[in-house]
Amino acid sequence: MPLLPRSADVPRIRTTLSLYKVSAIVTGSFLLLLCVMMVLRYGFGVDIELGGPFGFLTLTPKESITAVNLSTIILIVHGWLYVFYLGCDFVLWRLMGWSFGRFLLIALGGVVPLLSFFYERTVPTRVNAQLATLEVPA
Repeated sequence: MPLLPRSADVPRIRTTLSLYKVSAIVTGSFLLLLCVMMVLRYGFGVDIELGGPFGFLTLTPKESITAVNLSTIILIVHGWLYVFYLGCDFVLWRLMGWSFGRFLLIALGGVVPLLSFFYERTVPTRVNAQLATLEVPA
């Protein structure tokens, strides 16, 4: 069984870690937008309309939207960003040799509001600490 992470994978780990940090921030930001959109949709019965007859950005009942439904765009974009976030999480998990439970916990960062911002800080700390033990000569 090879020791994980392997020293040959360190450049890939660092690149993936950089991508992970960016994806965590962007996905977390869209998740917050999604939460606001859900409150507006299900709490007040309105969606966000972009470029409609009542102004640049308006809150309009879903059945009355004639222009771009920004709420739907937020849903779709967050979904694709979450896929990218999961991909970064998976590659880090595989290269670092972490438990599957850790993978699932980090994956929750894209669906639990504010959790991705927490993981954006703690995951790099854990990765760098694990890489530091790898780089110390035996």
